[in-house]
Amino acid sequence: MWYAVRSVVPWPDGEHHAPRYEERVTIFRADSFEAAVRLAKEESAEYARDVVGGAALGMYQAFLIREEFEDGAEVFSLIRDSDLAPEEYLDHFFDTGRERQGFLE
Repeated sequence: MWYAVRSVVPWPDGEHHAPRYEERVTIFRADSFEAAVRLAKEESAEYARDVVGGAALGMYQAFLIREEFEDGAEVFSLIRDSDLAPEEYLDHFFDTGRERQGFLE
């Protein structure tokens, strides 16, 4: 079975002296959630050490992918309870103004 695992890796202070956090979703073929998370911990530790020069934060969220890969295949899902209105929810969790991202038109 395939599992997607989300992790967070802190980056060293950048040119603006603000900490950066990279959320990563990686996929693994494994027999269980535990095995997938174990593989993700190993991969994340290696990535953090070799690419970022640090250590992963130790938070792992796993998702069992129940289908074969094809266009539109879901590779990660997290459901969060929130009393925030839709726009407030996006602003609070995903559009704080501190993301390093571009926009498509």
